[in-house]
Amino acid sequence: MNRPYARHTRLLHKIHHCDVLAFTWCMQRRHQAVFTWISKVVSRSADGFYYPCIPLLAYAAGSAEASSLFLALALGFAIERPLYLVLKNGLKRDRPAQAMPGFASFIAPSDQFSFPSGHTSGAFLAATVVAAFFPGLTEALYCWATLVGAARVFLGVHFPTDVFAGAIIGATIGTIGIATLV
Repeated sequence: MNRPYARHTRLLHKIHHCDVLAFTWCMQRRHQAVFTWISKVVSRSADGFYYPCIPLLAYAAGSAEASSLFLALALGFAIERPLYLVLKNGLKRDRPAQAMPGFASFIAPSDQFSFPSGHTSGAFLAATVVAAFFPGLTEALYCWATLVGAARVFLGVHFPTDVFAGAIIGATIGTIGIATLV
């Protein structure tokens, strides 16, 4: 009866070990001050208070889709934020600075736990929804969302799997938000 739990625990330890190796590799490549500055700017671009500006910009640009864009984003974030909070506070994965003795991140995280990355899930949700309304921006939007995730790792506040999970959650819920309105 204890075997499935033991296998599950071993798998989590292996994933964490690979995560630490990938994280350490990334940290060895972050010595340039300009790169750190760019990572901070990219990370801040995914702070939640910017997302309400998206439909406002669409409206100001004269888009007939602005109200639908607003509804899709609102629905997506109404699902994503509670899920993010339940996962983060339920799983309670330590951030790199707590999990790796002697490590210090470049920025102070906004909350205690690491998994999943809320910045990344929000960025991928927004990218998915906006790309559905403005397909010509798809590549730029997903490039930005990917850079947000990378910045969170390079700033030392997330492991790579935190960001990967955030991307999957955000893109999936963004797709649900769009599908619900169609």
